[in-house]
Amino acid sequence: MYPLAIPLRRPFRHAAGDRQVADPIVIEAELADGTTGYGETLPRPYVSGETVESVVRAIRDELIPALVDLRPESLPDALECIDGLPYQDKAGSAMTAARAGVELALLDAYSRHFQRPISEVVGWFGLPALGSPGSMASVRYSGVLAGDEVGKLAWSVRKMRWFGLRDFKLKVGYGDDIERIRTVAAAIGRFLGRRCTLRLDANGAWTLKRAVEVLQAVGDVPIRCVEQPFDRQHDQDAVALKSQVPVSVMHDESLVTPEDAERLIALGVADGFNVRISKNGGLLPALRLAHLARRHGIILQLGCMVGETSILSAVGRRFLEHVPGVTFAEGSYGRHLLRGDVTRRPVVFGYGGRPKPLAGPGWGVEVDPDRLRQFVRPGMIEFAL
Repeated sequence: MYPLAIPLRRPFRHAAGDRQVADPIVIEAELADGTTGYGETLPRPYVSGETVESVVRAIRDELIPALVDLRPESLPDALECIDGLPYQDKAGSAMTAARAGVELALLDAYSRHFQRPISEVVGWFGLPALGSPGSMASVRYSGVLAGDEVGKLAWSVRKMRWFGLRDFKLKVGYGDDIERIRTVAAAIGRFLGRRCTLRLDANGAWTLKRAVEVLQAVGDVPIRCVEQPFDRQHDQDAVALKSQVPVSVMHDESLVTPEDAERLIALGVADGFNVRISKNGGLLPALRLAHLARRHGIILQLGCMVGETSILSAVGRRFLEHVPGVTFAEGSYGRHLLRGDVTRRPVVFGYGGRPKPLAGPGWGVEVDPDRLRQFVRPGMIEFAL
């Protein structure tokens, strides 16, 4: 395990936190024949309750023991075992981030070992409608506007538009939300609601009263959806919100486990799911959530954690390759956001936010072990098990 600290090119602020350093954990799985695979996760206490330290403990104490006797003779054998990795520790606490890192490392390793593409992982599920070409031709990566000063937002939008981006997400949850929304809408201009879209993300910072106040004040602005307007303890407030304001609600921090998804659907407020692979436990549970969303006509967004390296960006690309109907995608920012990366070739989106396909087995990237060690978090060590 490699707990990393990679400086960001600029601080990233939103209502739930202020981040200047990316803190992913990279997991390396080595098989008996020397084949290696890599996974990555980014725990967030305000999402699943996990921290870097708790992920290290969960992998060491809960997940490693489940792998000792893992000796698959085929990729389907390996998938049966990997799919059975637990989502909770013995005390019943969520460990979806820990599970994701281990699951992804094993999928990469066994895909390479058996020389079978990740597409066979999707085929093994047998879920209708999942498979190539997915959303690669239709989806575009979004520009995310963080908690900058209002005066900088218009300039950020212009830079993103020069690079051809068409979808934008604005972080809200501040006292000047109305001004922020109108500034961004004006910067996008006449294309908003036609060629360009605008989403809001409150990271759970709004109350029902504040959400209604802001959304009514900008009722003339075409807003595609509002992500996580309330914290997960107040998900039911989305019912009242939708009765007062015509808005689509997308769930993120409230959507960690499959049980969360069923709960939100039962509430009648599941307009959109933000599926983040490290948040939701790995690629396999992310595919199940995508299938559930398609069955219920729910908007599907591939999300990301701030500070993902090219490993998780590559996993997200595999998700897009095999999941049709993804409306929005985030991530693959690479050196646009990070001052360093851990792969020999970075995974970043192209002009216009277009995703590029990846070749080869596993995630289609080659990790540089020297770069991994270069970014090991100060005060921590590599954990070899």
